[in-house]
Amino acid sequence: MNFPIKALVRWALILAAMWLAGCTTYVQTQVTAFSDWSGSDATRTYAFARNGEQQNSIEQTTYETLIAGELAKYNFRQAPESSANYQIAIAYSVRGDMMIVRQPVYYDPWPMYGGPWGGPWGRPWGGWGPYGPWGPTGYVDQSYPVYIHALQIRMNDRKTGREAYKVTAVNSTGDPSLYQAMPYLVRSALADFPLGNGTVRTVTLPVDQNGGISNETAASAGANERNATPVPAGKTVD
Repeated sequence: MNFPIKALVRWALILAAMWLAGCTTYVQTQVTAFSDWSGSDATRTYAFARNGEQQNSIEQTTYETLIAGELAKYNFRQAPESSANYQIAIAYSVRGDMMIVRQPVYYDPWPMYGGPWGGPWGRPWGGWGPYGPWGPTGYVDQSYPVYIHALQIRMNDRKTGREAYKVTAVNSTGDPSLYQAMPYLVRSALADFPLGNGTVRTVTLPVDQNGGISNETAASAGANERNATPVPAGKTVD
């Protein structure tokens, strides 16, 4: 599936640039929510709705399990489709892109001392630090592959078909695996449910040693960004 949401993709590429700069301790996800939510705890029953290609999909079941676990934190309960108050449809995608990062090239004024330990004094860059006394002598463009992962969750009133909540989460990493990105997308998309209508924010989640989500609380943007003007979006995925 495709997520042609240009503004979110631009944010994802910005976050990818931060990742390429070495910020790999955290995963940052851009989240946009549209809400007409009025449900109470008593009515938070739901069933997943699948389109044709999602039927009998193990991948779909895997992602639904992640979402169900996160929804349970907000008193949502799965129910048979005939009795559920909400239908939840999900869409997801991953696409590759290239990120060009401009990196400085530095001149070594003492190449004869540039051994493995930077000369006999054990200082790798001499008295002026790693950049020498004159700074960079030029720049070179390096290309890196990045992968934009996206998740959209839509909640509709089952009886009326009214859309009650829609949230989109987008992030970028150097890993092409959507499966590895999905826990961060799910947790970011549903953090602080329900968000106000038109909320746009960045959610930052720490990465543990196993590539999963640590026990730290999701850190979102400040109040000003939470209440920011909605990012203009193109056609969304149904």
